[in-house]
Amino acid sequence: MRNPARRHQALALAMILPSVLLALWIIGYPILDVTRTSLHAVTRFGQLRGFVGLENFSALLDDPVFLASLWRTLVWTVCVVGGTLLISVPLALMLNDDFAGRGLARVIIMLPWAISLTMNAIVWRWTLNGQYGMLNATLFELGVLDGPVEWLASAGTAFPIEIGIGILVSIPFTVTILLGGLSSLPGDIYEAARLDGAGGWQRFRHLTLPLLRPFVNIAIVLNIIYVFNSFPIIWVLTQGDPANSTDILVTYLYKLAFRYGKLDAAAAMSLVMFLVLLAFTIFYAWLLARSREAEA
Repeated sequence: MRNPARRHQALALAMILPSVLLALWIIGYPILDVTRTSLHAVTRFGQLRGFVGLENFSALLDDPVFLASLWRTLVWTVCVVGGTLLISVPLALMLNDDFAGRGLARVIIMLPWAISLTMNAIVWRWTLNGQYGMLNATLFELGVLDGPVEWLASAGTAFPIEIGIGILVSIPFTVTILLGGLSSLPGDIYEAARLDGAGGWQRFRHLTLPLLRPFVNIAIVLNIIYVFNSFPIIWVLTQGDPANSTDILVTYLYKLAFRYGKLDAAAAMSLVMFLVLLAFTIFYAWLLARSREAEA
């Protein structure tokens, strides 16, 4: 008679194998197709020409707009994710407390998440319009401005504004993750800490942060992947202009493929973006493993 444990394992493998193969096909085929495209010369109509090897990648490294977009993407990602965490942690702590109107406060915090990024960006574009935008009108009425300011006409003002909007629309998702983590923390350890005379900062530093770290790690990884590939905010507000000065990788990729017709360069660039995110994920997983080993 066959071993029941092995029989159950074989049955479980047979049940999940189709799903695994489908997932590998869905994920693997686009990667293989993009890799093949990046190694060929491609017409603007998508027809593969001759094999060119790594020439498309070499051309990217010689492209100053690509290098500037890569650096700007790193700044964009670090600033948006870092700013989001700095604001979301205290917000989640406040919303986790029991106070009158907490439900309404949570709804208000979640409102930007209920609206698509494109709609958010369109509203902000109207608000920041230099001629009839609400921001200029409000600042003029308050006496802060003497005349209209074209907020999106230069990278010096446009890019910081886009970072601020990116933080604003990322807060609801991050707060939701952190609230889920806070609601799972045991209350008895906090009561014991209060009885031992621990203050609010001490409880936060020695109890809340260590216990909340897995949820913070999840928020960091998901936000980096999400923000790194975020397209609507910058595209709707400035389309990466003026003169590509607010482009990040994903907006410049769109321009290469659909505005300039350089599908081979766009394929090489999309593969670079995939490898950057893959390298980050592996590196961050390694750091987490090292920190767990150190704690053990």
